[in-house]
Amino acid sequence: MEIGMKPLILSCVLAIGLVGNAAAQGLSGPSSVEGDLSPGDGLTDPQLRSDFPRNIAPGWFSWKDGLAEKGFRFNLDYLTLGQSSNANLGEGNAASGIFRVYGNWQPTEHGSLTFKLEHRHAYTAVAPQFLGLDGGALAITGTAFNDNGAMLTNLFWSQRAPDASWTLQFGQIDVTDFLDIYGAVSPYSAFQNLAFNTNPTINTPNPGLGLAGGVKLGENFYAIGSIADANADPTSPDLNVFSDGNLFKSLELGYTSGLDRIYFDNIHLTLWHADAANDGSRAEDYGASFSAAWFVDNKWIPFVRAGVSEGTAALYDKSLSAGIAYYGRNTDAAGLGLNWAQANGNDATQFTAEAFYRFSISPGLHITPSIQYISNPLLTVGQDDIFLIGLRTRIVF
Repeated sequence: MEIGMKPLILSCVLAIGLVGNAAAQGLSGPSSVEGDLSPGDGLTDPQLRSDFPRNIAPGWFSWKDGLAEKGFRFNLDYLTLGQSSNANLGEGNAASGIFRVYGNWQPTEHGSLTFKLEHRHAYTAVAPQFLGLDGGALAITGTAFNDNGAMLTNLFWSQRAPDASWTLQFGQIDVTDFLDIYGAVSPYSAFQNLAFNTNPTINTPNPGLGLAGGVKLGENFYAIGSIADANADPTSPDLNVFSDGNLFKSLELGYTSGLDRIYFDNIHLTLWHADAANDGSRAEDYGASFSAAWFVDNKWIPFVRAGVSEGTAALYDKSLSAGIAYYGRNTDAAGLGLNWAQANGNDATQFTAEAFYRFSISPGLHITPSIQYISNPLLTVGQDDIFLIGLRTRIVF
């Protein structure tokens, strides 16, 4: 496998280029800092139902607007997720919160610094990310809502070509910001189950030191590559990647209707490889994934996503997801997803469904009820299915 991966590694180094909104911040997807700074999921400016919380702190937001005019944009936000399950095993309930400070400073026309600090904390014995596992399902039911504490998720520099033909990103990166993305990938604004976020057959590393980028291959084609620390720990960031040499590598080739709509209209193939850990805690693994999602009438995004992997660290060996997302008035959003998966090297299958509706009360206040259904949970015997109901909130200052 090492010999076969050398061309991929070389391609990743060469693929330093444009992804997402090139005129803005280069590599970006719905769950990235750039995506979270853009109102209305990066579509259009929202029609306001309410001006909350801007109307309770007008001076604060006026100050932020002034900084934005000078090239420094930032947000503070707080998210909560509560979930309840009917599983025969485990706690049955979970709740947690995430406080985030994130932004972007653009001191030059073609270069910018992106940062994100966050604190993830649980209110219950089990955090929502692990409620499915606690109940006997091989499922991450509350992606990102864990109890990791303080984390440095992003601290990287982006450099873009004057003609927007390439972008290079290096520093503390989160590969899930751009790896195998589509319009409903963000656990902060769309689906909560990992089956419908970053492909669950990909052994994505935690945020850490890395190099990423992409390049235009014509008007509609692009390539994205990344090399990142496979052992990264954002709660204790360091430079050990240089001594350990355990790397995660990825290469994505894709087609889009326009590079300013890359995560709305997108068909791509992703190849990835992760080195085995030196301490034996993780085996070498690798795989491939495919994703197709396309905006219809600027409201509907049907999607089909699939992946296969070899190794033991990814959640699933094989996965197939399909569904549809909807963007309505006032940037409300909804989604319905179905997933089939196999894991642990056997023929047993698990089926997952999730539906959500995001009420955008204002650009700074979202409330999202959801329901998840898991059939034939792979980690338990004696229970045919599990239902989970959830409620996510997000407030932005």
